[in-house]
Formats: sequence, C-alpha cells, structure tokens
Amino acid sequence: MTERSGIICAGHWIVDLVHEIDTWPDESDLTRIGQQTRGIGGGAANVLAALVKLDTGLPLWPMGAIGDDDYGAFILEQCRALGLPTSQLAVKQGIATAHTHVMSVPGRSRTFFYQGGSNDALGADDFPAGTFRHTNAHLFYLGYLTLLAGLDRIGADGRTEAARVLERAQAAGLLTAVDLVSVQHPQFREIVSAAAPFVDYLIMNEVEASRITAMAVDPNTLTEPATLSEMGREFLGLGVGKAVVIHCADLAVWSGADGTELVSHVEPLPASEIVSHLGAGDAFCAGLLYAVHEGWAPGRALGLAKAVSRVSLKGVTAAESIPPLSAFDIP
Repeated sequence: MTERSGIICAGHWIVDLVHEIDTWPDESDLTRIGQQTRGIGGGAANVLAALVKLDTGLPLWPMGAIGDDDYGAFILEQCRALGLPTSQLAVKQGIATAHTHVMSVPGRSRTFFYQGGSNDALGADDFPAGTFRHTNAHLFYLGYLTLLAGLDRIGADGRTEAARVLERAQAAGLLTAVDLVSVQHPQFREIVSAAAPFVDYLIMNEVEASRITAMAVDPNTLTEPATLSEMGREFLGLGVGKAVVIHCADLAVWSGADGTELVSHVEPLPASEIVSHLGAGDAFCAGLLYAVHEGWAPGRALGLAKAVSRVSLKGVTAAESIPPLSAFDIP
C-alpha cells in the first residue's frame, strides 16, 4: 500500500433547523417564529466542513447514516456542494434522518430538540472490516461518542459497538480519534472507557471530562490547568494510546502517553467580534486532526486547533468564517 493520506470523519450527521423566536413561552403559550434557517451539523459534518474550508488538500471521506427522506437528501446535497463523496453514507430505510429543532432567542440562549433517528441506527455492521482494509486514509475520526445509541450500546462482554469499529480501524493501520459531546448519559464513563483502548487521540471539553473522571471535581477549579492535567492522566490510564486533549474557553491541555504535559492558553476574542459559539469545539477538533495527520508537535498542534476555533466564532455556522490554512501563522 502507498503512503496513507486523508481523514475519514464518521458518526454524527444531522440537519439543524434553527428557529429564531421572540421569547421562550410558558407552557401552553404561543411564541412567534421569525427567521428560519437550515444547515447540516453534528461532529462528522462540522469537522469535515471545517477541514474543507482549511483547504489542506487532504482527501476527506464522510461516513455515517441518513434516512431515506428529504433531510437525508439535503445532507447528500450539502456534501456534494463541499466536494465530498457520499458513497459511504448508509441510507436507513424507514428511519428518519437525525435532526434538531433549535429554538434561538436573539441575545440569549438556544434550546435544542433532538431526534436521533438515523444516528441512533448506526452500528458496527455499517463499518465492516473491509471498509478500512480498502481505504488509504491515515486517520479515522468518530464523533460524537455518547450520542450514537447503536454504537454506544454496551454488550454482555462490556464492549461497545464503537469499540469494535475503532479496533477494526486500528487493525487496518489507521490512527483513531474520538470526540465527545456535552450530553447527560447515565453510562457516559462506561461508554468512553470501553472505547478508550482503541483510541489514539481522545478529545473533549472540560464538562465532558468531568463526566468521565473518577475524581471529586470542584466546579470552581474545573478549568484550572492542574485539574485538567490530572484528568488527562487519568484518562490515559483507561488505555488511550497517544494523547488526551481537553479544551475549554481559556486554555487547552495535552496529556501524552509519552509523558508530554502541555498547557496552552487561549487568546480571547473580543466580544464584539463573536457572532456565534456554535461548532467552536468542532472547529478546534478539525485543526487538531489536521495537525495530528501531519505529525506536528503537540504545541504546534494545539496552536492550530485554538486558532481555527477562535476564528470560527466570527461566523454563524461552525465553518463559514474559517479561512484557508495558509492564512494561519502557527510557529
């Protein structure tokens, strides 16, 4: 096989239906919907869109599941518009494409109503061993663990479907990376622990880290470097192969299996320049994945991840404000 190149982004694909409302209503009351927009989202979609905008020249492949419906057709249409192949997006007959109704009050917060649909139906059978044997990709990304019901399912042997998929990817010679999502799940730690031995790079924010750790974490010190580093080392003990990366608004921490400990602070973006925080974590992940793919040192990798995340705040979507890689000056 020739030298491996490219990134597979698998897992979470959704259609975001954003409704701008006047105010959040009381139960049984009515509120008016103003502007409505539609776009694709989820870990795999957002990371791929960001990588496309970075214009790295790397081959990129989407993987996941959609329904045989209008929302599924929209995802296919958007992928083609980004120049992405769609042959490995499985179509689930009789199952709705995953989608989210986002209720947004301008200047305040957003509330999400999520239908898991095709994401919940994604399973290990959608990633047969040949999938990875016959690809020349270098890196396999899966997101979001803990929000993919079929892959998160824990079997009688204590293993998840996601663990089996990640094991297949590693056995075929790919690096593996997993990203999490801030969702309440009664088996959050168990799901991550089951996958960890087959994950080379585990990426998360501080909230997700607090849901995995066995430490007694004080919310007031959750984002302190010492706390994040200690959690990172704990997660390496679960079997993560190369590094745990925990990021928050102020800093990012790299805990390497080789003993590397790195804390990298984030230069804040002026509030006047922030349009939306939507997808900033996915933009961070995209920058990190490119750096990992290219074998960058941890400090430089975090530098790009932070820069991509920072510039993403200037746009409404996760990727629209991201410039080509050539625009970043990462020492």
